[in-house]
Amino acid sequence: MSDEFLRDALAGLTAEPKSLPGKYLWDETGSDLFDRICHSADYYPTIQETALLPQAAADVARLVAPGVTVVEFGSGASRKIRTLLDALPDPSAYVAIDISGEYLEAAIRRLAPDYPGIAMVPVCADYSKPVRLPISAGPGGVLGFYPGTSIGNLEPREAGLFLERARQTLGPSLFLVGADGTSDPERLQRAYGAADGLMAAFHGNMLTRLNRELGADFDRDNFRHDIRLCHDPLRVEARLVATRAASYRLGDRTITLAAAEGIRTDTSHKYTADAFRTLAAASGWTPRALWQAEGGSFNLHLLQAEA
Repeated sequence: MSDEFLRDALAGLTAEPKSLPGKYLWDETGSDLFDRICHSADYYPTIQETALLPQAAADVARLVAPGVTVVEFGSGASRKIRTLLDALPDPSAYVAIDISGEYLEAAIRRLAPDYPGIAMVPVCADYSKPVRLPISAGPGGVLGFYPGTSIGNLEPREAGLFLERARQTLGPSLFLVGADGTSDPERLQRAYGAADGLMAAFHGNMLTRLNRELGADFDRDNFRHDIRLCHDPLRVEARLVATRAASYRLGDRTITLAAAEGIRTDTSHKYTADAFRTLAAASGWTPRALWQAEGGSFNLHLLQAEA
């Protein structure tokens, strides 16, 4: 991981404009911070999804057979999966895929005692790349689960590639996917720029990882967290902005930043229901059902892939 991390970090920080891949937000500390963000009153996607998920889970439960294998991409703290597992008819296995191995193992340890009849299968992997499941599908087939707004963190072309890879990973299956459709600038500013101050810590942790894991010497105090609302396509871009000019060491390179120069650390694309269904269809999925909050400000999509 460290070699890949260094290559990716150098590629982004020597480009113009500078960036860091958002997947490196997700170490144990970052995962914990984001879990806290999800409990912030400012972070509307979790609030809306939590309200939608019980009805979606009940509807999905009527479409799957007993013994279904549930596969979650980006499982994090494995909190939302409880609503789905509680609704489904005797699921046989839960496969949790996450990039943060320690956080993944801890989440499974918390979850497993409450579901003794369900096989718990943690898979530490970067799911933006092809992932092969370590177990065969149960007698009830496969149900994929990708909650939250994570698909929006991918560029649209990358999101399409992810959906294609997920279809290959899951095979013939149903796939429940969350997508954010909010366009209200004030709501976006509160959610991604504030969230009780936790967003700044979440993105700043990327610099801590560079220092700890790659021997860099970034001064976190020289950076402030900032967001931009962009259009065509609609998205929120998160950045770490240098407050003064400085140079830092990373590997055998020197990274120089001007005062007020930013490093993009993440992007969150927003999809209307129709735009996401078009994306899914182009990636080989058939839209099957839709659940919406507040007229489409957050959507849960059920997709289907045939053999």
